[in-house]
Amino acid sequence: MVTLIIDNKTVTVPKGTTILEAAKTVDIHIPTLCYLKEINEVASCRVCCVEVEGINKLAAACNTPVEEGMVIRTNTQRVRLARKTNLELILSQHTDHCVSCVRSGNCSLQKLANDMNLYDLPYPKAITKRPWDHELPIIRINSKCIKCLRCINVCDKIQSMGVWEMAGTGTHAIVRVKGGLKMNEVNCAYCGQCITHCPVGALRERDDTEQVFSALADPNKTVVFQVAPAVRAAWGDGLGLPPEEATEKRMAAAIRALGADYVFDTNFSADLTIMEEGSEFIQRMTHPGDSPMPMFTSCCPGWVRFLKLEYPELVPHLSTAKSPQQMFGAVTKSYFAEKIGVDPKDIYCVSIMPCTAKKYESNVPEVNDASDKDVDMVLTTRELDRMLRSLHVNVRNLAEEDFDSPLGEGTGAAVIFGATGGVMEAALRSAYYLLTGQNPDPDAFREVRGSKGWREATFDINRTTVRLAVASGLGNARELVEAIKCGQAQYDFVEIMACPGGCAGGGGQPFRDGQELADERGARLYDLDAANPVRFSHENTQVQKLYADYLEKPLGHKSHHLLHTDQTKWTL
Repeated sequence: MVTLIIDNKTVTVPKGTTILEAAKTVDIHIPTLCYLKEINEVASCRVCCVEVEGINKLAAACNTPVEEGMVIRTNTQRVRLARKTNLELILSQHTDHCVSCVRSGNCSLQKLANDMNLYDLPYPKAITKRPWDHELPIIRINSKCIKCLRCINVCDKIQSMGVWEMAGTGTHAIVRVKGGLKMNEVNCAYCGQCITHCPVGALRERDDTEQVFSALADPNKTVVFQVAPAVRAAWGDGLGLPPEEATEKRMAAAIRALGADYVFDTNFSADLTIMEEGSEFIQRMTHPGDSPMPMFTSCCPGWVRFLKLEYPELVPHLSTAKSPQQMFGAVTKSYFAEKIGVDPKDIYCVSIMPCTAKKYESNVPEVNDASDKDVDMVLTTRELDRMLRSLHVNVRNLAEEDFDSPLGEGTGAAVIFGATGGVMEAALRSAYYLLTGQNPDPDAFREVRGSKGWREATFDINRTTVRLAVASGLGNARELVEAIKCGQAQYDFVEIMACPGGCAGGGGQPFRDGQELADERGARLYDLDAANPVRFSHENTQVQKLYADYLEKPLGHKSHHLLHTDQTKWTL
């Protein structure tokens, strides 16, 4: 242990602790901008500078380890002026059109500048603009970049994709796509983790809200919304609602207040996915040699894109089941269109997703029905919040409302799709039933839960041993895939989510700068599962009716046409 003094307070912390972390233990706040614990500790912004007695140069608190007997001052006049100057220099190269920035009101740079009374800049502006394809799911605005390096290190250390790099030196330094290439020329999974870790508005998703507003205003369109499981655990964050007020039924009411004709729950098609994907897994297990094993889940388009880009030879291991988003769109524009007597071309299907890669997925020609797109437009959770604010919907005062029927029923098994391990657990609950004719304890497979990036489990189902693996985050996915390739690991069923913590921590979710919220949001989803009176996908009565009235059976001819895809043919 090391004992030191920070602002006249005696602090004792383990050796190796940084000044920043030591100060937190005694409730001393040191401002930061570029810092992300264990990911980005490069001191590029110098906003966290402090005075260390006996050392002339100011120290960066984020990456300077404490030493025995240190005396540190965090708010001297010298420190304050240095921080102010550093922020002024950053702002001299930053487009500060805050009123038209997607991060206005939730921007670390904006808050720091306000906190430090920076109302007049002494340095001339030197803004560097670079072209960008605004049709891509991820948008980068170079003139807003503060060169904090967060996007680079998140992409490298957590996602292992290496999309971004720093080029040039001094005032000419820029963050760019690696090698100076265009975004569509590198292996980007469109996971959006760079967006959620950017402290300013230099990275954002493509904004598709105006297209949705136009559809809502078109009297010839029947606008159908679907809402993904993980959205209900986060949608209130961007609107200032506490979790107890940001319920799924209030969310349904809020979307209806936008003018939607129907508001459905993607939990319905998550249950449908389990029926198809679970049946496919049993078929692969009972007919060895017909399809490659292990079977990989196919719900996450960031993971599918990663596999196609990095390990194309393993794409046949993916389940052929479409994601719940795409299944929902396909059912909406076939079964539901027939039920309400509307031409599928007059239905406008909108997805609210915790994900930026879903924007890519909905535009893949090969995943859609030949006659039309399954899903017309994908909005992130953040975009939903922006739409609600722009129409001045007072969500706090809305009475709770149910989802519409018949595509609005979902089980507890479906809601945990939003947490890492949830797809696996939901599939196992129904696979057990399909193999034995009996329901297991709903929590029998809880071993696959947790926040560890790569975890394993083995279960005996009907005298058959099933070897499982779950991973979230593409860095963990890469390690798992490499272990399978070289024979170090053998599994039967593998679930992968591109984002750490699964969809709960997705690239389209609201953010609180510097905080990882996937575990907290995932826990909410498991609470909803436990509270649901129906916790098995095969017991979803509306899914049962869909098969009885329209699809006939899982893996049947019509199911295969509407609900399955061949990822080997997907356009990248």
